[in-house]
Amino acid sequence: MNRAAFEELVANALASIPRKFRKALANLAIVVEDEPTAQLLEEMEIEPPDTLLGLYQGTPLTERGWDHGNTLPDRILLFQGPLERESEDEDDLIVAIGETLIHEIGHYFGLSEEEIEEIEERYWQKGGRE
Repeated sequence: MNRAAFEELVANALASIPRKFRKALANLAIVVEDEPTAQLLEEMEIEPPDTLLGLYQGTPLTERGWDHGNTLPDRILLFQGPLERESEDEDDLIVAIGETLIHEIGHYFGLSEEEIEEIEERYWQKGGRE
């Protein structure tokens, strides 16, 4: 899939995330990259055949102090290659992008892995709407 088509799927997935979460996002860039670098995988202690679908880079809202400001945007990286390889078809890819976005946005809000998994489960039980 070309990058423009993939980024359109990302935009659609972002638009389907519950409004209360979307409205609370500030100074956050969502960036699509082809693949995670070997250095990043090493830093994250991820060894083949495992890979990385997405990554939040920044300071979670729950860890920001009064002096947090005038900073570059936090980033959510989505890795197109691994997301496509992990998906059987376009519908599966849409789900994978949505789940990855929800997961990484959860880190932005400072949620634990357990809290993120609960939100993901509820989100998809409602057909991608809340």
